[in-house]
Amino acid sequence: MSTFTIFLVLIMIVAFLLVVVIMVQNPKGGGLSSSFGGGGGAQIGGVQKTSDFLDKSTWTLATIMLALILFSNIFIMGGNVVQSKTFDESAIPAVPTTETPAPTSTDPAE
Repeated sequence: MSTFTIFLVLIMIVAFLLVVVIMVQNPKGGGLSSSFGGGGGAQIGGVQKTSDFLDKSTWTLATIMLALILFSNIFIMGGNVVQSKTFDESAIPAVPTTETPAPTSTDPAE
């Protein structure tokens, strides 16, 4: 298995987990935390603790994804610098110039 494949699989797993964690959250404070009873603040695993966990896991997964993407770019290149030949003038073949014959006179008076 190549390095590219390993990084691709890891990035896809983290992306899936990140989507799941974000979808579980509710921007109005409900979400997964509302299914734990809703009203009591003294509950074990109550609303505040659940939202803290989801918030921390979102930031952790986003940081891991960013790091994986950056490391994949570094490790996949392997130190090989690919240079573009777009601006390399020696890579552009010389265009042969053809001289056009001088225009002949089309004056009927001559």
